[in-house]
Amino acid sequence: MTAISSNQLKIRVSLGMAKTPRKKASKKDIILLKASAMFREKGFPATSMRDLAESVGIEAASLYNHIRSKSEILQEIVFRIANDCNIHLDSLEETNSTSIKKIESLIRFHIEMMLNRFDDYCVMVNEWIHLSEPYLTNFTTQRRNYVQRMEAIIEKGILHKEMKPVLPYVVMLTILSSVRGLEFWHRSEKRIPSKTMEDHMVNYLINGLKKN
Repeated sequence: MTAISSNQLKIRVSLGMAKTPRKKASKKDIILLKASAMFREKGFPATSMRDLAESVGIEAASLYNHIRSKSEILQEIVFRIANDCNIHLDSLEETNSTSIKKIESLIRFHIEMMLNRFDDYCVMVNEWIHLSEPYLTNFTTQRRNYVQRMEAIIEKGILHKEMKPVLPYVVMLTILSSVRGLEFWHRSEKRIPSKTMEDHMVNYLINGLKKN
């Protein structure tokens, strides 16, 4: 697998949205869905192709008709989410919104990913370390660039007196750590609706940033 650029993925997404009716999930899609849940629950190293085949309901040998290896599955999951994150950040950087609005959008985006695409997001966050080369270096480079771009938005917000003079790295770390904490919401009985969770988290984080 080769990592897909943001522009390439934007084109693919646009073309996909133009198609009707919606295509039925392919066997590969089902394999990726099951793999994502298993990687999150058991971890990448502890999940075998046999385990995955049993979960999908096919013979282990039949998996290789749809996917080349367990490593390729991990690559698909990690870069699918990473590319979506980059596309969202690209679109924000192209707008004339204030820095505080951009950060709010980023917070909401990551919260919604954690709430609605829980397995995939957790795999990207926790299992990326098991990527093989050159994908490991590719991902770590993308992640470092993403963090730097996020910090740049925060720095601009501080410079323009929109935000309190807090270290941008601390702000970025607090936001992403808070989002990861939503794993506890998934493990709970979920008495608080997801939209309520999102709004309260955004208000708490943004109000802590805003310049009085």
